[in-house]
Amino acid sequence: MAAITIHLHKIDYSLLVVYFAFVLGIGWALRRFIKSGEDFFLSGRAIPAWICGLAFISANLGAQEVIGMAASGAKYGIMTSHFYWVGAIPAMVFVGVFMMPFYYGSKARSVPEYLKLRFDEKTRTFNALTFAVMTVFSSGISMFALAKLFNLLLGWNFDMSIIISAIIVLVYIYLGGLTSAIYNEVLQFFLIVLGFLPLVLIGMKDVGGWHELVSKLNGVATSQGFAPGTWTDSWSHMGAAKANPMGVEWFGMAMGLGFVLSFGYWCTDFLVVQRAMAADSMSAARRTPLIAAVPKMLFPALVILPGMIAIALHQKSGGFLPVAADGSPDYNMVIPTMLAKYFPPGMLGLGLTALMASFMSGMAGNVTAFNTVATYDLYQHHIRPGQSDAHYLKVGHIMTIAGIIVSIACAYAAAKFNNIMDMLQLVFGFVNAPLFATFLLGMFWKRSTGHGAFFGLVAGTVAAGLHWALTVPAGATHWIKGGCLGVVHTYPVEMAQNFWAAIFAWTACFVATILIA
Repeated sequence: MAAITIHLHKIDYSLLVVYFAFVLGIGWALRRFIKSGEDFFLSGRAIPAWICGLAFISANLGAQEVIGMAASGAKYGIMTSHFYWVGAIPAMVFVGVFMMPFYYGSKARSVPEYLKLRFDEKTRTFNALTFAVMTVFSSGISMFALAKLFNLLLGWNFDMSIIISAIIVLVYIYLGGLTSAIYNEVLQFFLIVLGFLPLVLIGMKDVGGWHELVSKLNGVATSQGFAPGTWTDSWSHMGAAKANPMGVEWFGMAMGLGFVLSFGYWCTDFLVVQRAMAADSMSAARRTPLIAAVPKMLFPALVILPGMIAIALHQKSGGFLPVAADGSPDYNMVIPTMLAKYFPPGMLGLGLTALMASFMSGMAGNVTAFNTVATYDLYQHHIRPGQSDAHYLKVGHIMTIAGIIVSIACAYAAAKFNNIMDMLQLVFGFVNAPLFATFLLGMFWKRSTGHGAFFGLVAGTVAAGLHWALTVPAGATHWIKGGCLGVVHTYPVEMAQNFWAAIFAWTACFVATILIA
């Protein structure tokens, strides 16, 4: 298929301009309320529960959600829904019921600071460093996706598109801090729903309805050597790793995704926990993830179905999706391709605004989490302790700029993956998987010690690194996908490698923490 060309009309450009003006205007309007470090980093702990709840889910609606889940829907089918119903929803309920009392009640300003209160300084520092790396990687993924979209739609140079997207996010975070990010995330949530719901409905009509979609996806499955129904059955084909496109059996799915990765992300990732910690009371903080879980249950229909529709039409016509350099469909282009095909002027502007809103929320969420951890957990305690609040507020602004700059470098690494969700889960396996083991033991086992927690985290991270360095997904052509120390095992696809990396990391951390304690 030739490169997609989307022609924007004046009304489309007008919608984009209004959106960008609104986003920057929120930051400008809120700048006068930023008087202290707590205002900039934690919104003064004064945000209502419903706003925190929508921001909680919207902070996760970055490129990994909209572009990544649509790509996974095309690449793996309905099995992608396990990220929601097996992974996210139970974990969000758990963090609201059991973990927010620990976080909010401790008055910690970040997850690493909570680790210091429960364990010791070295545990906090190790988590702060690994988390800082993870946030800039995640921000870079969103930046890459947005720049690629600008390049596709407007013909802009990819490098220039990266810089422009970085500047937009930098300005409104620099001006309004976390409060600006939260209120923009609420706006972005509604834009995403309004922009993508019509896309799903039009796509379903074009493919002929659900039964016709199932029929076409059966053709996708058989063409790739799988049984009919593999793209439309959630569990039926998980008896063996080779029987499904995700390359993972039921245990790897339930343990790797359902327990380790999902609970590790939603329960320990400061990116989302920070939104709940900004709530105006303990009750509001506990309700935040529960409120977010309600719309989260419905999002598979909004972000996974487009991918399934696109791969079904690609199989039928042979050229619905662009083809990547390796000859495989470019799954990351599912949403832009469908926008170009289905939306007329005006609707196209709304759809593109929704897409850009998802990128903005992902980038801003990671940057606000990065600047808080970098300022409070690294700079304040290891470089310049005992300074004034105004000094740390200034450092927070500097860290915001630094986070954006490092994210730019990470954006180029994301270009090596034909499904950005694969890269993101790899990063989560290094950081969140071992951290969740540490939190479980810290919360429910009184004998857990600082030395055990620290060396457990190190062991878990090293285990994830060794697993990555000694395994590869089938067809890997670049060292960033693993195997740099040799290949002792080959996984069918990247996602299977990621799930097992998380399992090894969690297990190593859990066992090491108990033995050392």
